[in-house]
Amino acid sequence: MNGTASNACESLILNMPLVHPSSYSSKPWYLFNEHMETIIPSIFNKVPDVSYERERLELNDGDFLDLDWIKNGHKRLMIIGHGAMGNSERHYVKRPAKFFSEKSWDILAWNSRGCSGEPNRLPRLYHHGETEDLSAVVNHGLTQGYEQIFLLGLSMNGCQTVKYFGEKKRADRVLGGFAVSVSFSLKDTTIQAEKQLNGLYAKQFLKGLKEQYRAKKADHLLLREVDFEKIKTFDELNEQVSIKAFGYADLEEFYHKASCINYVEDIDRPVFVLNAKNDPLLGSDCYPEAMIQKHPFLYGEFPRHGGHVGFTISGDKYSYIERRAERFINEVIFSSRSSVKGR
Repeated sequence: MNGTASNACESLILNMPLVHPSSYSSKPWYLFNEHMETIIPSIFNKVPDVSYERERLELNDGDFLDLDWIKNGHKRLMIIGHGAMGNSERHYVKRPAKFFSEKSWDILAWNSRGCSGEPNRLPRLYHHGETEDLSAVVNHGLTQGYEQIFLLGLSMNGCQTVKYFGEKKRADRVLGGFAVSVSFSLKDTTIQAEKQLNGLYAKQFLKGLKEQYRAKKADHLLLREVDFEKIKTFDELNEQVSIKAFGYADLEEFYHKASCINYVEDIDRPVFVLNAKNDPLLGSDCYPEAMIQKHPFLYGEFPRHGGHVGFTISGDKYSYIERRAERFINEVIFSSRSSVKGR
């Protein structure tokens, strides 16, 4: 690398540990287990005073993405992506959008296909390893003249963010990323979702995905051939829809190529992963501490608590996600203290 991204990579802090001991401990008393930490913020947390300006990005394959901007005339842009069945209006997206828009960042919160309130045009939707749309969003951000771009990926988009940086060399102006609740192994996550709370998480995700597909079923032969009522598992949905819509040979290839763990080796700029050890959707394969210890650009923190995209802090309108991301950006991305990543 050269230019801005090279300077960012050369700013890695001397003696900074690769896997960080976590300082997250101040969760509210009523979030007494991983499910409460995950579900309660999702239902009750509201983020006021966030106003987006929407733009429709036309894609090369004839489909579109809806992008929600907060433009303040800054020279640096933060791109924020949501989880499966989410959108830019979710609290966990609006909260960092508000936080960083007040700290000299412009914000681009993007909606995955079919998630912006209008069905997309093609039969396909999205999945944890689909990075073409993220790449299109980043490339669009680059055309807007920003000098620095940083990615904040949450849940599904956290997986996409990690994979995005490991797939190929990216533009120098894209400095790095911060990924939260990352399913390093997608198969591992489907197993977890289907067994936690008697499959409640899996049932909710499957219900939402099937509704998205049904909304455009009449327009696509591939979807008309699927009896969505009979689909009860992620494997069934992926086998009947995902591998066909995205061109995979079989489920084995789909899960391999959709899992970001298989791409981290070639990450060439700072990426931070924040995964709670009690995340109800992450299995044992989603905490690659040994790999992070050996990697020159991958950082990790694995608190005991936090749930899935939770990390609530008592008495704070923001979460540990925003606080930790800001610290990483200041200490690593924009630091000039050292050119060596400490061990």
